[in-house]
Amino acid sequence: MTSKQPNILFIQADQLKPQVLPMYGGPAITPNLAQLADNGVTFENAYCNFPLCAPSRFSMLSGMLPSKIGAYDNGAEFPASIPTVAHYLRLAGYRTTLSGKQHFVGPDLLHGFEERLVPELYPTDFSWTPRWGEERMLSNNTATGVTRSGIVKRTVQIDHDEAVFYHAKNKLHQFARENSAPFFLNASFIHPHEPYCTLQEYWDLYRHDDIDLPNTPLQPESERELHTTRMLHHAMLVDTGILEAHVRVARHGYLGNVSYFDEMVGGLMKTLEQTGLLANTVIVIAADHGDMLGEHGLWYKKHFFEDCIRVPLIIHWPERFSPGRHSQPTSLLDLLPTLCDLAGIASDEVAPEPLDGSSLLGACEGQARDENSPVFAEITSEGVPSPMFMVRKGKHKLISGGGAPSVLYDLKRDPHELINLARDSTHHEILDELEGLVQRQWDSERLYGQVSINQRQRRLVHAAHDVGKTPAWEYQSEDLADYWIHRDSKGYNDWAWKGISEV
Repeated sequence: MTSKQPNILFIQADQLKPQVLPMYGGPAITPNLAQLADNGVTFENAYCNFPLCAPSRFSMLSGMLPSKIGAYDNGAEFPASIPTVAHYLRLAGYRTTLSGKQHFVGPDLLHGFEERLVPELYPTDFSWTPRWGEERMLSNNTATGVTRSGIVKRTVQIDHDEAVFYHAKNKLHQFARENSAPFFLNASFIHPHEPYCTLQEYWDLYRHDDIDLPNTPLQPESERELHTTRMLHHAMLVDTGILEAHVRVARHGYLGNVSYFDEMVGGLMKTLEQTGLLANTVIVIAADHGDMLGEHGLWYKKHFFEDCIRVPLIIHWPERFSPGRHSQPTSLLDLLPTLCDLAGIASDEVAPEPLDGSSLLGACEGQARDENSPVFAEITSEGVPSPMFMVRKGKHKLISGGGAPSVLYDLKRDPHELINLARDSTHHEILDELEGLVQRQWDSERLYGQVSINQRQRRLVHAAHDVGKTPAWEYQSEDLADYWIHRDSKGYNDWAWKGISEV
């Protein structure tokens, strides 16, 4: 190992919105994340490139926009031929290990990682493949995610994350004993993803009456943009009995689970310190997407609102980087070239085609980034009738496509995204500019056709696999405890609560 090749520990949360974290001005009690931010580089406006688990993760790992690699939804295959950051780092001499969820779909459940310590949590086949035009699938979220929140003794998600934490800690000890090549360890947790059910000890960190209600209540239908109305129906959030009391309980449970995630972060930091690995280990904190948590009346994901599309991003390596903050927009696409730079491999020279992200190494070293570099995101999953796009440039954000009128926000003047400027004549110039960026980035009609064919292909294959002997696309660790794994095309909402032990 050389000083030019630090170890890399990538700690990943699921559905963690930055707005709740203290370094982003939020109320969550997260002393370990706060310590990393105080001594690291915090990116204030980092975005995912698809507000849904699998497409966001595939895109992040490959450094490519989701539609370029066929990451259309949570049932899309991640082709084994797509290079990931794990492949690049292996070329640089790294040992690569995955502990936890990456939502891989298809026969390859490693994607460049030499080993995975915990099996995938969700279906690895095509059972979650949607179809254009259907409002929702049986595997989609429902209002029960909000109304059944609170204090629990146990959940299947806790079982999963304890396994991730245990195996990640053990692997760090193994790396320390071997003291050979540098390592890349991805510890990927499911929390604070719903159900918004937390253990008593984390619930008790917060006073219930102090839990804030959403800043942006549900607007009248005449004032909403179309996609918000669609997603309200998609997640069955309309006329389903969600009361203010449910909202407060769910948000309380979410904050408790953020603190639970923070405790596991602290445990991994302590292990690095105990093993003597801390000084030469870069720690990266990120999430796959955010959570609406009741803002605009919405919950979960699949929207381009800031609560859903923004993610936390902290890069910690005090041996080289001074503490700092950057407000320039970035995205998860930037992680692959950044980690490659840290490892001493020029990703732009190795990559088979140009990557969609750019390295953040200069920003970590204190250099300013271009405020006007655009950030792109897309939605091609269920809940929309056709591809939907987002571009942020400077203070403006455009949402277009999906068979809905364009929406333009000024995020500086309107941080809660309540005022659509698309029909304001004084903003036609910026609207035209951002619409032009969308048209240059995507061929919407062609993409619609590609997604349609791909959906039909996967649904046919899945139907055929239900006849006769079903192929097993699994990667099982030696001590697999499979009772918390979900393998069903229909029963997500039943599974998510079956392992809950009520208080």
